Amino acid sequence: MSFIKLFYLLIFIITVNCSGNKVSNYHGVKSLETKFQIIHLNKTNKNDLISLIGPPSIKSDFNNNKWFYLERQKSNQSLFKLGAQKIKKNNILVVELNDSGILINKKLLNLDNMNDVKYLKAETNKEFKNKNAVYDALSSLREKINAPLRNKK
Repeated sequence: MSFIKLFYLLIFIITVNCSGNKVSNYHGVKSLETKFQIIHLNKTNKNDLISLIGPPSIKSDFNNNKWFYLERQKSNQSLFKLGAQKIKKNNILVVELNDSGILINKKLLNLDNMNDVKYLKAETNKEFKNKNAVYDALSSLREKINAPLRNKK
């Protein structure tokens, strides 16, 4: 009888600890869409960007005046999908500054702007072949050398 009570207690604790709320994982700067509305072209400068949004997630290697801010939110889909996560938000704010540090261009990319990359499945054929008489002779010799030893007494 005590085993059944312990089992019910364990089931009760597990169900009470399970929450109906979905777990969300954030990466990067939160609420980029609202911060995109706040910054203005030809008015906002580099210091304003750092105070409003923070330091950039990525600076361009080729142009130090091009900054990228990232925001990604993932959440669990359901209990039946065993922890598989779905991307809810994937925003990228691209900001370009002039040499004086004034904002000259801004662009917000979201989940709808993501491209599906399709890879080509074709293979490239070689123009040359290793098959010749010398190659065949050496490969048969290699096979004999690498062959497992037979039972020796």
